[in-house]
Amino acid sequence: MIKRFSHILSFAALVMACCITGENAAAQTTPSLKEVFKNYFLIGTAMDAQQIEEKDAAADALIKQQFNAVTPENIMKAEIIQPGWNKYDFDLADKLVAYAQKNNIKVNAHTLIWHSQLPAFMHHIQSVDSVKKYFEDHITKVAGRYDGKVYSWDVVNEALNEDGSLRKSIFLEKLGDNYIVEAFRLAQKAAPHTKLYYNDYNIEQPQKRAGAIAIIKKIQAAGVRIDGVGIQGHWKAGSVPLNDIEESIKAFSALGVEVMFTELDLTVLPNPWDNATAEVSATAKGSKEMNPYAAGLPDAAQQTLTKSYADLFRLFVKYKNDISRITFWGVNDGQSWLNGWPIPGRTNYPLLFDRDFKPKPAFFSVIATANN
Repeated sequence: MIKRFSHILSFAALVMACCITGENAAAQTTPSLKEVFKNYFLIGTAMDAQQIEEKDAAADALIKQQFNAVTPENIMKAEIIQPGWNKYDFDLADKLVAYAQKNNIKVNAHTLIWHSQLPAFMHHIQSVDSVKKYFEDHITKVAGRYDGKVYSWDVVNEALNEDGSLRKSIFLEKLGDNYIVEAFRLAQKAAPHTKLYYNDYNIEQPQKRAGAIAIIKKIQAAGVRIDGVGIQGHWKAGSVPLNDIEESIKAFSALGVEVMFTELDLTVLPNPWDNATAEVSATAKGSKEMNPYAAGLPDAAQQTLTKSYADLFRLFVKYKNDISRITFWGVNDGQSWLNGWPIPGRTNYPLLFDRDFKPKPAFFSVIATANN
């Protein structure tokens, strides 16, 4: 049993020392996240197009060893899967499904309705009837195609403002405030054998959490199925909001839905703003101060990251009966979206595996929590 943080680091150093004798030895020595947590929750990762097409051998080996759930980072978003009006491109999505079936991995499909990364034609649509037709056809066609082939869908993504009110998206403007219920109703009909989730960032925060609770209750009151809620988990190492996360797990599970952490990464870089957001369209100006670790992560920052992941996973293990999945948003540090957002060209270290696909001290601190 490993309880103290210093002991976790010692354990990490010991196992890492065993792993430097070669790639084969590393593969044999490194524990598997999916095996260590198999009685607790699924362990997932986001996959990009190159990984889905099995063009990245190192990533492929690590995915198969470590993860039993995958989420497509981009290829099931509307701009890719429906590039033209009533024109669909299922090539990469079909490849992902085949990859997952071959490797006994569950697919969380992502995402049906989102205000961002919409097809180009949606920026020119003005009529309510056209938006409604897109909305209905997209959900029915895409969700229906993969029913029974994917484990779950993020039906609606990021529909809330920080104060818990509904985001002023094209769907709210044209279809009204019942559009989320209708999205789940359509998904339930098209995909009766698929779990249906709501997914958002910052919904561990009290105001936004209240908005998510209101959405879930409204769907349930309409007699429509919602199976779970995904808290994205884009937080900063050293300041992970553990109390808010715990309160959210309790509040959401009390509604009778699964709780998941769906896009987990812990940034080590400075925030250019006073507020915390994961709004993909937000950008900021770069500077040397905003990219302090271009040459490598200092030991102190590494230790902060390691302790933050250990604290977070201890909490997850505590609520293992309420949490169904933990998904990291990327396979290794070099592939994280946080290298390019909100400032392009930065060097971030937010995941458990480094740019050479080697486990970091944070990885071993996470593994250790399963024994607590």
